[in-house]
Amino acid sequence: MNFRSALAIAWRGLVANKMRSLLTMLGIIIGVAAVIIMIGVGEGATKQVTERIASMGSNLLVVRPGAGFGPVRGAGGAVNSLTSDDAEAIAGLPLVQYVAPETSQSVTAAAGSNTWTTNAVGTTTSFQAIRSLRVESGAFFSNEDVARAALVAVLGQTVATNLFPSGANPVGAAVRLNNLEFTVIGVLAPQGSGMGGMDQDDTVYIPITTAQMRFTGERSVRVINIQVQDEMSLATVQDAVTNLLRQRHRLSSLQEDDFTVQNMTAVMETVADTTKIMTIMLASVAAVSLLVGGIGIMNIMLVSVTERTKEIGIRMAVGATGRAILGQFLIEALVLSLVGGLIGIITGVVGSKVVSQVAGWPTVVAPGSILLAIGFATLVGIFFGYYPAQKAANADPIECLRFE
Repeated sequence: MNFRSALAIAWRGLVANKMRSLLTMLGIIIGVAAVIIMIGVGEGATKQVTERIASMGSNLLVVRPGAGFGPVRGAGGAVNSLTSDDAEAIAGLPLVQYVAPETSQSVTAAAGSNTWTTNAVGTTTSFQAIRSLRVESGAFFSNEDVARAALVAVLGQTVATNLFPSGANPVGAAVRLNNLEFTVIGVLAPQGSGMGGMDQDDTVYIPITTAQMRFTGERSVRVINIQVQDEMSLATVQDAVTNLLRQRHRLSSLQEDDFTVQNMTAVMETVADTTKIMTIMLASVAAVSLLVGGIGIMNIMLVSVTERTKEIGIRMAVGATGRAILGQFLIEALVLSLVGGLIGIITGVVGSKVVSQVAGWPTVVAPGSILLAIGFATLVGIFFGYYPAQKAANADPIECLRFE
């Protein structure tokens, strides 16, 4: 029996027992689909995070109050260890291009009868350059607005849409932030989702002096963004910022920093590595389904060998070799596995699109993940189909012919 004939027999057997074949392939289908979806979600997350951080600039340093990501620990127990004065001092360091302190607060925005709860970010004009914010209409606030703590606001797209649902241009209109009236001087172009799916357009930007005087009542800041002249100078400026802040905060050599300087390039590499590890872990869990599917194939092939014992005996009696019998049953196991793999690929691609639409999380179906899944399915078919095929090949023809 040649390969084509064995393939035709395997296909007829698969079609003749559709339900049994489908149930046998179910583990393979679920496993392949899960591998493609998990890798797609992981690749999509990695791509989104790296693109977002890269869009902020690879030559960016971010200074936050407190040590690390844990509870804020400032000198003498102070919670807010960074101030606008620190930002002004950092701006005087060599190789520093832009410095933008940032503070934020949740506010209730209102325009006419429309209200919207959003985030008000107080910052300086340099923030626009550091974050590459594009103004769709009107203008970003100026240094003069910051100096005189003007009551002006620049709206993100989400805020503008919800406060002015009629589509009217908000520039020149009045909005109330926590019942304090501001004049809209600009609307930003859409920025999309940020890290963690956060809507970057759901923000109102106001001068930092206005935010400190009207909302927080203090000169402390939540973040200081620093753009360095070039990526090669990041480490030098990072050390200079650390030394400067330690001097300004009068920290002794025995005291730890009451601030954290983050290099966004290093953060991007760490996030990408972490996401890849999570992807591998999730794909490994999905691979368990493939193994379960393989066990199902082995089980059904053992049943098939038993059911066709007399057929095996007749074929051997007319001259079929053990190798031919082995090949036939191995091909049947492989067909089951590959057909299940193909259905799993289709399910995985469709599932990735559904996850992307429902969760709002981008997924990337890479050709590599499809090849990996189909390769794994092939190995599963060969591995778990070999034992039943070998059992059939080693059967005694006389005993097979006596089998009832």
